[in-house]
Amino acid sequence: MDEQYMQRCLDLAGLGMGRVAPNPMVGSVIVHNDVIIGEGYHRKYGEAHAEVNAVNAVVRQELLKESTLYVNLEPCAHFGKTPPCSQLIIDKGIPKVVIGTIDPFSRVAGKGIEMLKKAGIDVQLGILEEESRKLNRRFFTFHQQSRPYIILKWAQTKDGFLDKLRSFGSEETAEWITNKTSKALVHKWRADEAAIMVGTITAIKDNPQLNIREWSGSDPLRVVLDRELKLKPDLYLLDGSIPTLVLTEISGSASNKIEHFKTEFDSNLLNKLMTELFNRDVQSVIIEGGEVLLNSFIEEGLWDEARVFTGDRYFGKGVDAPVITGNIASDEFIGNSGLIVYMR
Repeated sequence: MDEQYMQRCLDLAGLGMGRVAPNPMVGSVIVHNDVIIGEGYHRKYGEAHAEVNAVNAVVRQELLKESTLYVNLEPCAHFGKTPPCSQLIIDKGIPKVVIGTIDPFSRVAGKGIEMLKKAGIDVQLGILEEESRKLNRRFFTFHQQSRPYIILKWAQTKDGFLDKLRSFGSEETAEWITNKTSKALVHKWRADEAAIMVGTITAIKDNPQLNIREWSGSDPLRVVLDRELKLKPDLYLLDGSIPTLVLTEISGSASNKIEHFKTEFDSNLLNKLMTELFNRDVQSVIIEGGEVLLNSFIEEGLWDEARVFTGDRYFGKGVDAPVITGNIASDEFIGNSGLIVYMR
């Protein structure tokens, strides 16, 4: 039964996807005599945590002193945007707490568990631990590796090309490789993540918007490489509609929601960018190509997940798709396109 209740915590926690970062996704249920009497999840950054919402959902508060609280991540022990959940559990007299995994955030990291145990609460740890860590893999990567969780994404043809050969200044636009269903899925992914990035060539040739149009949610921070500030101001990326970070070597005057990050384009560029995003509390980033940028991340071994669509088209020749190896997490069809997700 412990695993069933913890799975319910995970199901609830996932409802906060795209709304709670840089906080983790957390769900909680309260059980009395094998009956769930209260449940809740962290709905939005800055608002009440899962444990608070679960406690508040219990109609007969006196039952809390005879109940078990389940939560997929260690209750916090510090004052942040909200008071510590560990103290709330103690104050309510809940005698037992079952936890999925320890919180990697340095201000918690075992302190919540220690606080509960010192108060005489029976604490059980490690129920569906692997699943709990997987759900919050962005949060764990951010705090344990001091960088965002990095997702590579591209679409390729059956014969392994990202694009046809198109020269700069050509009026020829990119040809669609996948389908409308996969496009909607990509926009959902954008809503789930904190930032999205492309290189100079993709910005010039494709003029992408990198926003959310086929789904609901908040637009991610747009990040673009522009070493010599040669991108034209009439591009969507520079329209000022969404916060956009431009990496460049040249001092320039930023305007509206456009911000410049000046740095040398040396062999350490990507690591410097990841550090900058970490300092901005950006917990995850999607790399949407093209060939040069994607291969740069792959060659550096700087990625966590790769989502690769394969359409049913053939180009015969063109821009080669990256080659990637990793553990296959899923392999499915989205409409007429295959989708393989690799984990590093």
